[in-house]
Amino acid sequence: MDLTKRVTFALYFGNRGFFPESLVAGARQELSTQVEQLGYGTLMMPADATPNGAVESTADGLKYAAWLAAHHGQFDGVILCLPNFGDETGAVAALRDAGVPILIQAYPDALDKMDFKSRRDAFCGKLSIMDVFGQYGVPFSAPSPHTVHPGRPMFAQILHEFAGTCRVVNGMKRLTVGAIGARTTAFKTVRCDELALQRHGITTETVDLSEVIRRVRGLADSDPRCRTKAGAIGDTADCGKVPAANLLTLAKLGVVLDDLTAELRLDAMAIRCWLELEQDLRIAPCVLAGELNQRGIPCACEVDVCNAVAMTALQLAAGRPAACLDWNNNYGDDPDKCILFHCGPVPPSMMTAKGQVIDHPMFAKALGAGCGWGPNVGRIAASPMTYASAKTENGRLSFYVGEGEMTADPIPAEFFGCAGVARIPQLQHKLQKMGYAGYRHHVTLSFGSVEASLRDAFQRYLGYEITEL
Repeated sequence: MDLTKRVTFALYFGNRGFFPESLVAGARQELSTQVEQLGYGTLMMPADATPNGAVESTADGLKYAAWLAAHHGQFDGVILCLPNFGDETGAVAALRDAGVPILIQAYPDALDKMDFKSRRDAFCGKLSIMDVFGQYGVPFSAPSPHTVHPGRPMFAQILHEFAGTCRVVNGMKRLTVGAIGARTTAFKTVRCDELALQRHGITTETVDLSEVIRRVRGLADSDPRCRTKAGAIGDTADCGKVPAANLLTLAKLGVVLDDLTAELRLDAMAIRCWLELEQDLRIAPCVLAGELNQRGIPCACEVDVCNAVAMTALQLAAGRPAACLDWNNNYGDDPDKCILFHCGPVPPSMMTAKGQVIDHPMFAKALGAGCGWGPNVGRIAASPMTYASAKTENGRLSFYVGEGEMTADPIPAEFFGCAGVARIPQLQHKLQKMGYAGYRHHVTLSFGSVEASLRDAFQRYLGYEITEL
């Protein structure tokens, strides 16, 4: 998944002949300039394609629809701009088959320009567009404030959130998740309903772990891809303590996972990380998960397919990597803080420094030393963050979403794995709601504040349920 791809918006301008059409030309210039200055691409139908460069009738709307169809795949969302009131029926004809999120933006009136030649009435026109779109079943986004000028700072915030909505909606419509190995019998907490996922366009491709192990053993030590992958692992974490043979095996597993990603066209994966890989290959895939996550291929532990889905949504919304962690420990007596942890799948861009790959102490205890090389020990950096988790139940796909922060609070040096302290307002209440609602012991997070984008995408376009915590 390309986390650097620029979002492009098709711009739509509405008009109604009773209102001052002279305002359209200014809006075309202002909106396109501002959107591009904020880092996004734009597409505009030529100004001479319709009267005044705007849609003000059903015929104009059909022209715009044909223009959109001719540029299919070149835009991620539509900004429906109302310089003045706008024509509702023309808007429906233009955008009912757009197939992407639609942001309705209305210009504000100025109190010193309320004469007939200057008054916009876009405030009223936006409500009318929203009403008729609702009648026709056209989904749309209309965040507050109700009217906003493209040059205002609030518009920048709205546009960034809408870009996140577009990334999530377009990325989740056709999603393929790999289940690498069967769910561990003891981990009934990660059970999921593949058919419920499929109803939302999310396909699960399964790969038996024996096939993965067979492929790893079939790779020659001299395969140049193994050397390249070992270098990538070294870029992710300090592998100085890892025996050469185990590092080579980790690299081979990394090559196999890359091959499966390409063969099955996987967007994300969830891997069975114990005990077979440790027993048969003497490695743990933790650091490989971190390397995959950093590259924009979400990888969840313990075959948690639902949280691989949540990771993908968070990554799309934030435009940066995500990590799947355990709700793991209380933090002293602070009711709003806890320790989030996992053995090492955190992407390096979310860590305070490069981690250290070690032999997994849990498997050293259970199977003997030297059989679990792969955990990446380190600390998660301080940052505002958005968290989420997903579950399937009774044929439905449900999420919770929220925002908090990873803090710089210390964790004892002997704490194993990659961990950080999270501060989440009303955490105790939220944990209780999660537990009663049957959510997993895992939580996914990404840096940044993107809850609004996730909610907009989930509720208005994708049809996912949201559990309010």
